[in-house]
Amino acid sequence: MASILTPGSKAPAFHAAVVGGDYAPGAKVKLSDLKGETVVLYFYPKDDTPGCTKQACALRDGWADISTKAKVFGVSIDSVKSHEKFIQKHALPFPILSDEDQAIVNAYGVWVEKSMYGKKYMGTERTTFVIGPDGKIKAVFPKVKPEEHLAQVLAVL
Repeated sequence: MASILTPGSKAPAFHAAVVGGDYAPGAKVKLSDLKGETVVLYFYPKDDTPGCTKQACALRDGWADISTKAKVFGVSIDSVKSHEKFIQKHALPFPILSDEDQAIVNAYGVWVEKSMYGKKYMGTERTTFVIGPDGKIKAVFPKVKPEEHLAQVLAVL
């Protein structure tokens, strides 16, 4: 189990397939590629579900404000193909990382036991990390509410 990440912690490194934004098809991105930039890494459970769509579209609608302050990446365990459809369907301007092997969700401690209708299962907890230019975590928003997400992120940028 990964230790709990808090502001001031070093952000875990990652290397993943990336879809959308300024990235070419088949591209990969590493956290080290983003050194010197403020990075918003937002984890969400599943492409094209109501809460995840609301959260992504709020970021899209606030893109003019947020894009000048940070590099934004969505992260879910969905496939590249699923991300491509999600980005296209909702005209999302930011890239999404495909974490099918669950390496990033585990490294960031957001792969957790969840419960729905009494049934327990493993899934991604909706959590956002703001990583400073020094590679350290500047802010953590656990169990984010999709409708409050954009304002929370902008408040720390």
